[in-house]
Amino acid sequence: MKTHKVILFVSFIFVIIFSSFINSSENKSHQFVVVLDAGHGGKDPGRPTKNGYIEKDIALKIVLDIGEELEKNPNIKVIYTRKADVFVDLFERGKIANRAKADLFVSIHCNAHHTQAEGAETYVLGIHRNKTNFDVAKAENEVIYLEEDYEKKYAGFNPNSPEAVIGLTLAQEEYLDQSIQLASLIQNEFTNKLKRKDRGVKQAGFIVLHQTVMPSVLVETGFITNSSEGAYLNSRKGQNQISNSITEAIINYKKNLDQNVSNELFVEEVAQETESETINALDTNVIYKVQIAAGSRKIDPKPYNFNHLDDISFEKENNLYKYYYGASNDYKKILELEDIAKLKGYKSSFIVAFKDGKRIPISEALKKQLKKTKKKA
Repeated sequence: MKTHKVILFVSFIFVIIFSSFINSSENKSHQFVVVLDAGHGGKDPGRPTKNGYIEKDIALKIVLDIGEELEKNPNIKVIYTRKADVFVDLFERGKIANRAKADLFVSIHCNAHHTQAEGAETYVLGIHRNKTNFDVAKAENEVIYLEEDYEKKYAGFNPNSPEAVIGLTLAQEEYLDQSIQLASLIQNEFTNKLKRKDRGVKQAGFIVLHQTVMPSVLVETGFITNSSEGAYLNSRKGQNQISNSITEAIINYKKNLDQNVSNELFVEEVAQETESETINALDTNVIYKVQIAAGSRKIDPKPYNFNHLDDISFEKENNLYKYYYGASNDYKKILELEDIAKLKGYKSSFIVAFKDGKRIPISEALKKQLKKTKKKA
């Protein structure tokens, strides 16, 4: 009897040790990979400033601080596109992330303007909603002219052309929701904890985001051309605060994925400033909806759960539930519903398009309607 008990005890210990070994191996093989991209570098200093602040240096210091903190977590693996003052092609930055099969790509930059503009904003890949977004993306994209054989790498891409960047959205379309989640978390950290001016989550055609095939964001940490904000960005205090905020956002994003028990919906704060007055035609094959939120928790689509909005629908994609208000093939009608959603508290709601039950880029849907409008005219 004693021998039997000993055998059982040893077997039990062996199972525990073996299970621990397996779990440890699985954890190592399933590390969450974050690629940190310090904008510019080497012969590309970044945005010019009369105050002597150098964007490439500020971006690198923030990235190294973020990486140092993230590397303290054994479940997170950090990869850098650069760790020194060297020039790295935009094309190569994306390839680094893709080769690593990264879970996130985070690119750090500083903004600039001829005025005393201030505040932080985080971008996800998308078509340019207005001239300001286009100008920001254009300034970041023009670095390709410093690269060797850029004509071959980017197949004649013209950073000065708004039309040229519409196609950039297609590859990142399936990661848009996750990208917006992270971008929203970053902006919340900036505004709620650091009390920075919130310039929101925006969409624009950044080449460096287009090159990646995972959730990706580009953070404009502030304006180095603003006298006070530039000094803040150039200071160790400012860099530490900014890096801590971005680090916290990344960790919270990972927690939400791991736990899949988020108690909040991720409100997708994307400015959509489409010129609606040019859209007149109906396309019966395209259905528009207003996406009001997304999150990892399933919620009963009843009016009392959505500020008394009715006609709520949802779909599950991977571990993410997306919630929509209304449905119509009339773009003008859906614009009205978007306004209603905003009045009900969903300030960051935006319009999405479906064709034959599958989501398509809003730019593609609108282009189809524009073509029909022109034919009727």
